[in-house]
Amino acid sequence: MPSLILHDQATRFTKKHPPLAPGYTVRVHERIKEGEKERVQIFEGLIIAIHRGHTATDVSFTVRRIASGIGVERVFPLQSPVIEKIEVKKVAKVRRAKLSFLRGRRGKSARLSERFTGADEFAVAVQAPEPPVAEEAAVQPEAEVATEA
Repeated sequence: MPSLILHDQATRFTKKHPPLAPGYTVRVHERIKEGEKERVQIFEGLIIAIHRGHTATDVSFTVRRIASGIGVERVFPLQSPVIEKIEVKKVAKVRRAKLSFLRGRRGKSARLSERFTGADEFAVAVQAPEPPVAEEAAVQPEAEVATEA
């Protein structure tokens, strides 16, 4: 019974983010506080793992990038208040849930092949995609004209 209550409370506190998966190249905008100043710092890299927790607020993801020839990994809690926004830049074709094998690779062997995506499929970064109602309405009159003739 307590777990049902926790799940209900956790779903109320979740923020909207684009759907994330291993193989996505993302830019995480994080608020950094230095003394009394606050600024936004961007961490861009490849998602190599996603940890799905028991509740909606337990989700975290690991982002890896190469900085000055050294691999740097950061684990971000998805519902953290310091994350301002997440942008999806590229979508790669992967066949594993955890891409930890990339830690031992360098150069060309560490590349992932980019998945060929159309404009409608790459709407991953958009919060709420709009349904293409106008296109369907434009197609129907042409069909009616063809049946009349």
